[in-house]
Amino acid sequence: MLNKSEFNQIREEMGKLDMKREEIIQTSRVVINLSKQVIYAVQRNDLKDAASAIKKIKENVNKLRKVNIATDTSINAVAFQEYVEAIAFYEFVKNGQVPTRASLGVSAEDYLAGLCDLTGELVRKAIYDVIHKKFGEAEIIKELVHDIYGEFLKLHLRNGELRKKSDSIKWNLKKLEEVMYDIAIHKKH
Repeated sequence: MLNKSEFNQIREEMGKLDMKREEIIQTSRVVINLSKQVIYAVQRNDLKDAASAIKKIKENVNKLRKVNIATDTSINAVAFQEYVEAIAFYEFVKNGQVPTRASLGVSAEDYLAGLCDLTGELVRKAIYDVIHKKFGEAEIIKELVHDIYGEFLKLHLRNGELRKKSDSIKWNLKKLEEVMYDIAIHKKH
């Protein structure tokens, strides 16, 4: 009547998928945590600690890339987005450049979402720079966020998660413009 051996095979298959899913979740959590460490270190201008965490993050990102199965979790996408944010922030502070999507090896959506999040960290960095009277650096950050915003305006985003995240760029740019306006006013007095 019922092929019970087939059910044994299905249980085995599902067990293997579940193990892979758990591996993805655990590795994604490591990437997310390391990304936060990179960002925190860069915000403190501790590029040595950031570089150390980046080494570990890249190993784990490579693990995530190798596990290519469909799961019911999107934590790996979050991990890739956090990775983009962290590496882009580090590279911008260290070298004045934002890495390309190709150099990071991520999907377009994960890259764009990571850039949206990057703008929030850039605002924090600009405010830190202003407090420490590094007005030129804050201006460079404002220009970068302005450029990112301009590029996002050229995209035709649907009403999804990326669209919602992209709205944050506009608000982050507004904050930066207000900070730069306040500096300009105070310099005149």
